[in-house]
Amino acid sequence: MPEPDRPLPHRPGAVSLFFVAKAGVFAAGFWIWLLGLVAGGGAATGPHLLAATGATTTTLVGVVLGVRMALQHNAAQRHAEVKRLLVDISWNAFAAAGNADSPGKIVPFPSAPEGERTYRNGDRRR
Repeated sequence: MPEPDRPLPHRPGAVSLFFVAKAGVFAAGFWIWLLGLVAGGGAATGPHLLAATGATTTTLVGVVLGVRMALQHNAAQRHAEVKRLLVDISWNAFAAAGNADSPGKIVPFPSAPEGERTYRNGDRRR
């Protein structure tokens, strides 16, 4: 029997992917600029410092945003799996209610007789 069509889980990332890509483009630009300044030779000046700072900053921002996007994606997958499991559990409980031996119980769980039931502090309730 084929798996029923279920809606796709929420997968965040369109906006996050835009910012990760944007940080990557800026990082590549700063790294190319720094490489061009270093290849030109000469002493380290203000533009060298600006290019190096921009390259490292945008690279770190891109990495942090990429990790955040991956964590959001994994959390969305886990959330979808938990929702699916909850639906399966509730459906199984509903189906088991029709098969219960005694009326009035949703799912027949084995339990101790009423006189032998203990509670948190070990006292019996009457």
